[in-house]
Parts: sequence; structure tokens; C-alpha cells
Amino acid sequence: MPAAFPPPGRRSERIPYKWSVLSNTTLGMLLATVNASILIISLPAVFNGIHLDPLAPGNVSYLLWLLMGYLLVTAVLVVSLGRLGDIYGRVRIYRAGFVVFAAASVALALTPASGTAGALWLIGWRLVQGVGGAMLMANSTALITDAFPARQRGTALGVNQVAGLAGGFIGLVLGGVLSAWNWRAIFWVSVVVGLVGAWWAYRNLRETAQPRSGVRIDWWGNLTFAAGLTVLLAAITYGIQPYGGHTEGWTNPWVVGGILGGLALLVVFCVVETRVPQPMFHLGLFRIQAFWAGNAAALLNAIGRGGLQFMLIIWLQGIWLPLHGYDFAQTPLWAGIYLLPLTVGFIAAGPVSGYLSDRYGAKLFATGGLLLTALSFLGLLVIPVDFGYPAFAALLLLNGIGSGLFSAPNTTAVMNAVPAAERGVASGIRATFQNTGMVLSIGVFFSLLVAGLSRSLPGTLHSGLAADGVPGPAIAAITAVPPVGLMFAAFLGANPIASLLSAAGVLHELPASTVSTLTTRTYLPQLLSGPFHSGLVVVFVLAAALNVVAAVVSLFRGGVYIYDEHVHDEDVRVESDCG
Repeated sequence: MPAAFPPPGRRSERIPYKWSVLSNTTLGMLLATVNASILIISLPAVFNGIHLDPLAPGNVSYLLWLLMGYLLVTAVLVVSLGRLGDIYGRVRIYRAGFVVFAAASVALALTPASGTAGALWLIGWRLVQGVGGAMLMANSTALITDAFPARQRGTALGVNQVAGLAGGFIGLVLGGVLSAWNWRAIFWVSVVVGLVGAWWAYRNLRETAQPRSGVRIDWWGNLTFAAGLTVLLAAITYGIQPYGGHTEGWTNPWVVGGILGGLALLVVFCVVETRVPQPMFHLGLFRIQAFWAGNAAALLNAIGRGGLQFMLIIWLQGIWLPLHGYDFAQTPLWAGIYLLPLTVGFIAAGPVSGYLSDRYGAKLFATGGLLLTALSFLGLLVIPVDFGYPAFAALLLLNGIGSGLFSAPNTTAVMNAVPAAERGVASGIRATFQNTGMVLSIGVFFSLLVAGLSRSLPGTLHSGLAADGVPGPAIAAITAVPPVGLMFAAFLGANPIASLLSAAGVLHELPASTVSTLTTRTYLPQLLSGPFHSGLVVVFVLAAALNVVAAVVSLFRGGVYIYDEHVHDEDVRVESDCG
């Protein structure tokens, strides 16, 4: 080790440094990924806490930005922050991630306003929180790859990746528990974890890879990449919102222009990267078979799986739990509990597949995991909306096992394939593909779900309301509400029928027995269940298909490939007997 690096502390002398790295980066990944999902399940408590009406015009936009803003920032920044880690030190950027995250969490917990002002405050600081999360995600896998020898990286990255993937589902349970107590608690817990992680990182971690002196930042590459991806993902976010009398916004000129403009800027980015002397990341990395195949499979898997949490939570909180007698105030907690089999599957499969991939390579486990994930989506496709829980839990467990089998071996293969000097940016690219896929997944899944609702929900509402004696003008007013508004109202624990009838001026004219029926917690979920299932059919078919395609791509990764630092030819391959 160069003398410029500080010696390890006493704790590091007793505990091998690589285990300090693994434990701290696992905490960092948990912090970053738990907070990607903890707000999804806590939204009913947050909306109630800041007194935001889910049916008010424009409020759907706040909900979507609260969900997707964090993911968007992490998708945009992880490559740039990974590159900064290569230049200035991965530990330095990683430590700063804990500090930024904790500071943003304090601001979120102390939200001073309500209504629109409160929503904007939350969105703004969630974006800052995303910067801290990107710092952690961009450098964690690079730090592990630096600290562990090649023969142990699969096991170490398996633990780290399972923590990352399981964190998304741990966030669901934790968010349900904390929001049942106080919605601000979901941010205070991040403050505590962030401060502990920062103290731990500053005390134990040290640079083991030489920062690259004399390297300049590729400003044009960073600018075109960040602008292009931001514009593209923001346009997709607005594309799933109502516009101009349409249930979705894909005809909005700003959405169309944003998608085309974002894609054009990404093309400019690729051109810039081939012309600047020190690019943000080397496009030549994609000539490495294990690197491009692993990242392409990860992107397809993220698109196919990323929206799963959102769909399942809407399914449970908006329909299944109310139909089974749960009060709306209890649905976040119980939705998290009923999704536990997903987390169990991740935790069971991830470390084992990472360990075995060190010996036998990634292809078998990654490809098999993708096929299991596709099979679980086909299973979810055939069960009814008002399902029996044992079958649902078994399918969630299968989905978790499939995702665990894929993630750890795939990440190990990607990180083993690149030179040490490029590990930070390679880690950032991998995280960008994954986070971009998740944002795209929510956009695609949500659009398909709304399209399915739009075809059948107005007719279902009309028949149901007419059968209960609601006058025709009031029925017309209710069926004119965008399906996305009614779905989100159910998801956020509200039955908007009473307020809509009151706005139409007919609530007081109806018999008390009819009003009682219309305003029960099961009335709207019963009407939504059929149209919701028609949307789910399309969503799960697409998810299964994307995972099958990802499995085919995974087969092209080749044999075991570990970049040899002692050989200067980038295309050298170290092949195993298992091919």
C-alpha cells in the first residue's frame, strides 16, 4: 500500500479490512434502497399529514414526483459520482453520501408546511436525499471490488446486493410500521442510520485504490448525460398523468418533445464520449462481453420488475386489504407484512448464489433466476384479484428467489470484467441501468394499468352507481373523474364517492341506506377490482416477457471473465473450465 494512505485504526487491525468495507457498504446500500421504497407505502400517512387531497387537480403530480424523484436523481447522478470517486477517491465520495443523506432527512422530518407548499418541500428535499443515495450507490460495489480478491467477490457482492434488493422490501415493512405511528418517523430513522453510517465510514474506511491525479472532469459529458436522462425520465413521469381530457399525457407536446429531446441529448452524449480525451466513461467498456451482457440483462430485469412494488402495493392497499376488512389506516402496515415473502426470497437466494457463482460462474444462476422471475409473473397473472393469500405468498417467494439468484452473480460478473481504475464508473453505470429501468418500469406499468382501467372502469362505475339509485347527472360527474385519480384515492385510503356526490349536489337527496352503502370502505375497491385486473393482465405479461428476453441476453455473457491487471490488452479473457 502506498505510504500516502493512512494506516488502519485499532478496530481495523482486529477485524480484516475487507469485512469493515462489506459491513459499512451493506449499511449504505440498505439506507439508499430502503428510502427508495419506504415512502411508497407511507404515502397515505404523508398525504394525510400534510392535508393534501388526492382528487384535487394536480395533486397526482405531487404523488408521482414523491415516488419517482428520488429514483430519477439516483439514475442521473450515479455515473458522474462514480467517476468522481475514480478521480478523487471512492471513500471520500462515499462518506459524503451519508452526510448529505442525513442532512436531507432532517429537513424532510421537519417539514414546516402543509398542502401544496408541504408537498413541494418534500419533493425538493427528496431530490437532495437522492444525491446522497447516489453517492452511496455509485461507490459501494467499487469499494467491495477493491477490498476483496476475485475468488471472494461473488460472496461479498452477493451480501451487498441482497441488502440492496431486500432494502426495497424492508422499506415497505418499515414504512408501514412507522407511518402507523407518525409519518415523520420514516425520515427520522434515516437521520439516525445516516449519522451512524457516516461515523463508521470516517472511522474505518480508507482509500485502497490510488486516486487518479491529473485527470480532468468531462464537463460536456456530464452535462449532456444528466440533461438528457433528466429530460427523458421527467417526460415519462408527466406522460402517465392526465392531459387535455385524455386519461394519460402521451399526446402532450411537452411530453413528446421531452422524450425526443432527451433521446437526442443522450445521442450527443455518446458522440461527446468518443471525442473527449478523458471521457466520463469509456464506451469501450461495452466491448467487454461480460460487461455489456450483464448490464443489458440488468436493465431488462429492472424494467420488468421495478414497477412490481408499486403494482402490488396498490393491489393490496387499494383493493385486497379493504375487501378483507382492514381499515384504511391499517393498510400500509399490513401491506408491508404481507409482502414479506419477497424479502425472504431475496435474503435466502442472494448470498448463496453469490458464493456459488465464485466457483461456477454467473451464467447458470443469473439466467435461471430470470426465468424463475418470469414464471412468478405468469403465476400472478392467473390468480384472481381477491386471491387466497397462500398462493400469493408462494408466488412472491418465487419472485424473490429469482431476483436474488440473478442479482448477485450478475453484479459480480460485471464488476470483475473491468479494470480497477474504471470500477467506480462501472459501478455507476450498473446502478444507472438499474435505476433507469425502475423509473421506466413505473412509467410503463402505470401507463398500461391506467389504459386497462380507462377501458372498463367508467362502464363498471356507471352500472354499479345506477344499480344503487344514483341519479344520471351525478353518475356522469363521477365517471368523468380520471381513473388515475380514483385509483390513487383508493390507494391513499380514501373513498371519494361521498365527496364527488356532494360536489354534484345529490348526496343529501339519496336515502340514508344508499349513502351508507356508497361510502363503505369496500364499495370502491369492489368496483375497481375487475378493471384493475384487466390492467394487471397486460402488466404481468409484459414483465414476464422482459425477464425471458433478459434471460436470453444473459446467455451471451460468455464464461467466467476476470480482468487481468497485469495484462495490458483489454480483451484478454480468463476462462474457467465451466465455460
